[in-house]
Amino acid sequence: MYEEFYGLSETPFSLTPDPKFFYHGASHIRAFELLRYGIHRGEGFIVVYGDIGAGKTTLCRAVLENLHENVYTALLLNPFLSEIELLRAILRDFGVISQDGSHKTHAASKDDLIASLNKFLISIMDLGGRGLVVIDEAQNIPIATLEQIRILSNLETNKRKLLQIVLVGQSELKDILERPELRQLAQRISLRCELAPLSLQETADYINHRIKMASAGPPRTAFTPGAVKVVYDYSNGTPRLINLIADRSLTAGLILETTIISARVAKEAVKDLELRRARRWAAPVRTAIVLVAVALFITLLWAGTGTLQHWLNLP
Repeated sequence: MYEEFYGLSETPFSLTPDPKFFYHGASHIRAFELLRYGIHRGEGFIVVYGDIGAGKTTLCRAVLENLHENVYTALLLNPFLSEIELLRAILRDFGVISQDGSHKTHAASKDDLIASLNKFLISIMDLGGRGLVVIDEAQNIPIATLEQIRILSNLETNKRKLLQIVLVGQSELKDILERPELRQLAQRISLRCELAPLSLQETADYINHRIKMASAGPPRTAFTPGAVKVVYDYSNGTPRLINLIADRSLTAGLILETTIISARVAKEAVKDLELRRARRWAAPVRTAIVLVAVALFITLLWAGTGTLQHWLNLP
């Protein structure tokens, strides 16, 4: 809608996880390098955490695009799978069975599917390859299916694992993996990385990066520091919300026929989206609040004790 006005070749703030727009912020580049290192080293389980909209899927797609050709990948975007469905989905993504599936494959038992997967993994190992499964939204995987995933990690030769597994999920995945019934799985996790929200400066760099990547030539639009502050205040540095606000800001700029996105324009976008300012407390402020609360509690307790003594006529 506004691409021609701003000299853009595509929408810079699309909500789709396009690895072309992957931003190398401190937290994201650390997770990127850890993932690449872990996959290169053939580590067992790797877990990536992050809040909603933190950029986990974009991160994974960026990593997958930078792997060696000998790594065969299966990317599962639907975690609501039974044990049998999980095995079929992995085999489909590896190309072992057709996308529509045959009647024979559909009727195969769990042991048959595992045998097929094992045979495939050994065949690519003989060619110098190895298998990698990435499961997105892993916090929604049923417990029984998580146990099946652990069992798949047992596929190995005398020298190495045949299958590597990356679980990508929201922050509650940490709590799920700490459940007693999943302790065997948790013990096999060799790398954990968490995506943190962007800082104010990173938010500015993120916006500039995406505009630059989407521009047909030199960028013809820019967000002022005041506009970036508005975006940051209402997104808390979450990439998905930054995209949403920035996209709507560019639309507002088009209506106002301005290529400079000011704080006023950004506020109009926020108002249109009906977003609330994110609440953030700095560590010293949080500490002060706790100390005040404790002091108030002690004062009330002391006053209550004196009143109680008076009522009971205690010395």
